[in-house]
Amino acid sequence: MAETILVTGATGTVGSEVVKQLLSAKGERKDIKAAARSANDSTFRNLGVQALELDYNKPDTISAALSGIDKLFLLTPFQSNMVDLTSNLVNEAKKAGVKYIVKQSVLGADDAEQAITPSRLHRQAEKVIEESGIPFIFLRPNFFMQNFVTFYSHFIKTQGAFYVPAEDAKASFVDVRDIAAVAVQSLSGSSKNGTANHIRKAYDITGGEALSYGQAAEILSKEIGKKVNYANISDEDARKGMKDMGADEWTINSMIELFGITRGGYLSEISSAVEQVTGNKPISFSQFARDYAGAFK
Repeated sequence: MAETILVTGATGTVGSEVVKQLLSAKGERKDIKAAARSANDSTFRNLGVQALELDYNKPDTISAALSGIDKLFLLTPFQSNMVDLTSNLVNEAKKAGVKYIVKQSVLGADDAEQAITPSRLHRQAEKVIEESGIPFIFLRPNFFMQNFVTFYSHFIKTQGAFYVPAEDAKASFVDVRDIAAVAVQSLSGSSKNGTANHIRKAYDITGGEALSYGQAAEILSKEIGKKVNYANISDEDARKGMKDMGADEWTINSMIELFGITRGGYLSEISSAVEQVTGNKPISFSQFARDYAGAFK
């Protein structure tokens, strides 16, 4: 009988890629379900995946979405009550008999030195899962390469530049396709013991190199055939920019904390997890730039 896997946050950057890669993964047949706040996304229907409504503020949608689920890819919204949302969902998962949770966390969740809001909340959410008794794996990725598309592509297209309060600090940016590949391997497992090889493990997921934003701009320039400049800005200017884009004060403060530890060098570490789990080297920033070149022109 095919196992049933539910992917939460399925319309997001990582979740949508997890769904895509689960569908193309070799091995035993799996029943893939995609959960999002709205179940009206035609993308999933076109892929032959059942779309389910899962609104963390509507408990009935949580229990309904988890019914009959064997394994869960858990991606909770990053907001101030994230731990409570995680707790509510994990309680329902336990009632539903979910056998395995793969949670997307964040690089540094286990690093007490960071002690910033994103790390602290993700670690608290991890502890909720640990205490539930449900077998788990934690994926702790660094900044996504795709953030350059999500947050900076408009400015690159219109101004030939992007603006970040990171000075010359380096970060080991990771392509979400690699995060998804680790998630899929963790959920399905093609090895002899399958998912048993991953239970109760935490993987720091990074790219294969640490780059400054200035170096990233140079690579983008080369790969897309258009000059791209990186402008280091102050925290104050970053706050104003995020506020103008509609971000709330809590999110802005959390992002400023993240850029603070970036400048401190905490996000420059390089992990071997992608190759260790998938057998493939991480996608390079150059490859990412080539693949997404159209987003920046």
